[in-house]
Amino acid sequence: MTIPFIDATLASGGGKAANLGELQRAGFPVPDGFVITADTYRNAVADLDLEELLGQGPDAVRAAVEAKTIPDAVAQDITDRLAAWGEDAAVAVRSSATAEDLPEASFAGQQDTFLGVIGADAVLEAVRRCWGSLWTARAVDYRQRNGFDHHDVALAVVVQRLVDADTAGVLFTRDPVTGAEQTLIDASWGLGESVVSGAVTPDEYHTTVSTVLERRLGAKQTRIDRHGTTTRIIEVPTGDRTRFCLSDAQVLELARLGQAVHDHFGTGMDLEWSYTG
Repeated sequence: MTIPFIDATLASGGGKAANLGELQRAGFPVPDGFVITADTYRNAVADLDLEELLGQGPDAVRAAVEAKTIPDAVAQDITDRLAAWGEDAAVAVRSSATAEDLPEASFAGQQDTFLGVIGADAVLEAVRRCWGSLWTARAVDYRQRNGFDHHDVALAVVVQRLVDADTAGVLFTRDPVTGAEQTLIDASWGLGESVVSGAVTPDEYHTTVSTVLERRLGAKQTRIDRHGTTTRIIEVPTGDRTRFCLSDAQVLELARLGQAVHDHFGTGMDLEWSYTG
């Protein structure tokens, strides 16, 4: 089944969807989306002998999981939800593990994300590939090393409207190195994947909610943009490399937004953000 973000919990939607739902319920600006629940994954793989397959290696499990068929009712629900956004709407299809973002472990980033997906058939394929990414060698090894039973972790899938970002990046509501009570923002041109993946040296800002304390210009050598159903890495013109990609007003706006999220959750947070238009 599918559910909107606002109804997602850790059990039904995994850590990523649960946090998006919490932000949406609190009125924060979250791009719209829905979740293919963890139970949908469990039902799809229920007839697989995962232990026997795992004896053949993670690749055998992944291939078997990706070969599963999404139930007709769920596929129709996904198709209907996408139709409401229009046939040309681009989405991100994002894995959301039920053990993700726990205090004692982080599964975030271990499973796959697909950007610029357009059309129901492509989304259904991306969902199966997200399911399969629960069984990469890296993910299997992480669970084994940290004492998580493979059967206790399931995968929900987030389908979210993709923001074709002019600038994007990551925000930490407390300095992750020093713990100082100031906001740290990393920013670059294009989609945030450039920053998250470490592909570029981003601009860096240290700020409070009222004052930009420090700016460091990053090289921002390349950017990632969506072109139809694919993403492309392109060279950034020299003029854009040598200027900051955020205005002070934007830096302060992000800092205030981050502080509001920090206050809501009652702890330091890291956020992905985007500006478009």
